[in-house]
Amino acid sequence: MKYKAPGKCPVCGEKLSITKLSCPRCSTAIEGDFQPCEFCRLPGEDLEFVKVFIRCRGNIKDVEKELGISYPTVRGKLDSVIRGLGYEVSSKELVKESEDKTAARNEILDQLSKGEISPKEATERIKNL
Repeated sequence: MKYKAPGKCPVCGEKLSITKLSCPRCSTAIEGDFQPCEFCRLPGEDLEFVKVFIRCRGNIKDVEKELGISYPTVRGKLDSVIRGLGYEVSSKELVKESEDKTAARNEILDQLSKGEISPKEATERIKNL
């Protein structure tokens, strides 16, 4: 069984570097300071989201359907991946995300008040925002 290499130091949280590679077939070993894959450092949940996002060709509506989550949740997960790769998410985008979550929550509550969805379903949807 092979394990995923950790991306951060468990002691201080700094990014780990790869210093040794070895061949499982012939036992050849190479030592140095190697650049790890940026995506390999993402937490498992973010990496799974990236796979779905790519499989859906970046179509947020398709990602929503496949994962069963709302538009604001997709945006939030995408922002998490962007930050995980070391990029900044603009404050304008964060404000938009907050507005989207508020609109989605209001829509869910409206559907609940009209009897279109059950309280249990409304609770689940709000949790997934």
